[in-house]
Amino acid sequence: MKRILVSNDDGIDAEGIRALAAALDPLGEVTVVAPEREQSAASHSLTLHKPLRIYERGPRRFAVSGTPTDCVAMAVHHLMAEPPDVIVSGINRGANLGDDVTYSGTVSAAMEGTLLGIPSIAVSQLCWEDTRFDAAAAFAARLVRTLFAQMARGAGLPPDTLLNVNVPDRAPDAIRGMRWTVQGKRRFTKDQVVEKTDPRGRKYYWVGGSDLEWEGNPASDHTAVCDGYISVTPVHLDLTNHAALERLSAWPLDGDDR
Repeated sequence: MKRILVSNDDGIDAEGIRALAAALDPLGEVTVVAPEREQSAASHSLTLHKPLRIYERGPRRFAVSGTPTDCVAMAVHHLMAEPPDVIVSGINRGANLGDDVTYSGTVSAAMEGTLLGIPSIAVSQLCWEDTRFDAAAAFAARLVRTLFAQMARGAGLPPDTLLNVNVPDRAPDAIRGMRWTVQGKRRFTKDQVVEKTDPRGRKYYWVGGSDLEWEGNPASDHTAVCDGYISVTPVHLDLTNHAALERLSAWPLDGDDR
């Protein structure tokens, strides 16, 4: 039986992780290891300066007092008798498009799995007021089923590559299909740090801008989701800009440049 690890950054009690675990249950033995409370925007952080605690919340269901990255590490190295065959992180309440992958705890759980050599997928759902996770959960199950079939043929994910999935906030029958996409690019058109004053006259700050503006790339994850498609982006962990490396190697920094 295939072993499936499910995690997230919204916390173990989030509706999205329950929907995801239920959808994946027919495909293998599902173990859920997730933060005890919300860890959104935790990025790929590890807890190194305080102890972690584990709380058993049911059969193969554990809450961890740490980040999504901590949860994957604890699951693989401590809680599971054998490593999982696949790791699926989500379903995040809110999209993780474009540059947001660098901040996302959901994506970072999949990054940690990829670093450990385990095929990993991050699943996020664009959310409005009455969010439904059934379309995202159903697609995640379909994707994992396809991945298992490809792995059986010796054709799984490429090395150091995770899949970042974003699902539009639509009913399943209103989704137009899926697209393989590239990571989009966005910028804030208003200040990313907002200054306010509390009742005692002291200043405080909120980090996080508004009024996003996206580059109009028809191949991007953002364009696909806006068009009503599920976006699947292969994300590579090697951040080296190889084209720049070739060009910058001509700079006279390896000797006397007088």
